[in-house]
Amino acid sequence: MNAGAAARPTPAVRLGRLEALRHRPILVACGGLVALAVVIVAGVALGNVPVPVGETIGILAGRLLGWPVTATWPASAETIVFDLRLPRVLTAVVVGAGLAVAGTTLQGLLRNPLADPYVLGTASGAALGAAIAVLIPVRLALLGFGLLHLLAFVGALLAVAVVWRLSRTTSLSSLTALLLTGYAVGSLLAAGLSVAMYASGAQLRQIVFYLLGGFSGASWPQLAVATPLVVVGSLLILARARSLNALLIGEEAAANLGIAVRRERAILLALAALVTAAAVAVSGLIGFVGLIVPHLVRLLVGPNARVVLPLAAIVGAVFLAIADLLARIPGELPVGVVTAIVGAPFFLVILRRARGGYEV
Repeated sequence: MNAGAAARPTPAVRLGRLEALRHRPILVACGGLVALAVVIVAGVALGNVPVPVGETIGILAGRLLGWPVTATWPASAETIVFDLRLPRVLTAVVVGAGLAVAGTTLQGLLRNPLADPYVLGTASGAALGAAIAVLIPVRLALLGFGLLHLLAFVGALLAVAVVWRLSRTTSLSSLTALLLTGYAVGSLLAAGLSVAMYASGAQLRQIVFYLLGGFSGASWPQLAVATPLVVVGSLLILARARSLNALLIGEEAAANLGIAVRRERAILLALAALVTAAAVAVSGLIGFVGLIVPHLVRLLVGPNARVVLPLAAIVGAVFLAIADLLARIPGELPVGVVTAIVGAPFFLVILRRARGGYEV
């Protein structure tokens, strides 16, 4: 018996691993939901003016659940908790979940472990839209959204639409064309962003702040607009988990399974772009969430999209809520800086493992 055969796991060992993998998603989901509740309370309680945990829970229980809680705290504490910090924390939760779902979708759809929600030019389109909004001498505000948020959202969607349209005119394979076109269009939009930043003068700080990402401007109206887009888009992606699983195997295999490859790919790309655009419109550009979280979840539960998508949403929400909390500890760091500190080393690890192709 050679060394390779000796090292190969026996059928009993494989069966044990499958049984452990079968129950692991439930454990991950329960652990993630508990962690999410803890992080939300911590994020609301901690800050420049800390609010005791007991008071924080009491305020949340009274305002959100309608429980008859006797107020033993000053009115200022309730204002800090409910009007300032809670919408910020919940926005981080929604954005983290959306970016994780979009990243999971694009990694599976493109069969590329280095894909993230911005791979098709979404980030560059949103950034250029935001920069143009800063340069336009018009100030609009509707439901907590200004011209910056609106043009960032439109720019992100337009960038993906252009990438999709141009990629279909090449003779390359569909996935290669998408990736290369996304890179080319993203580079062109980045050049436009550089010109806008050069022309912005004293308003450069506002553009840079958007590029670094953060939740300091979060509000209930913004959350009320962004949440339905992220939630509905994510649920529609989950409803197409079977198609995503089939496309992950390969386009030919998916077609043999009865999947309308071109239609399903277009729908999944559109939904991922919608979720990403809604997220970046309220948060700015926050990197690495859609890159790190899908890989962590797949390591824990395997590649099945039906399982990975909802768990990625939970883990992404926890991850970004923690990042936002860490960003507030030294004062007010951009959240994108915190996620980059964690994500850059992880990206290098993935890059080393990706030399042999996409392993799921």
